[in-house]
Amino acid sequence: MNTTARRPTEDAAMRTCGHSPRPSLQIPAILADLITARRLGDRRGVCLLGHRAVRATELEVGE
Repeated sequence: MNTTARRPTEDAAMRTCGHSPRPSLQIPAILADLITARRLGDRRGVCLLGHRAVRATELEVGE
């Protein structure tokens, strides 16, 4: 029995994150949220914030 409830905007957020410009959040803020998500046991939040942290540190082509 699957007890996981899907968030209605989860898929939309994933699609948007993949096509959005570089996040404006600073790495310390992202990592603080990542720690909070980990402490709360929010595995999906940990995954999303991990991807967000990587995207925030990636250089654009030509940089």
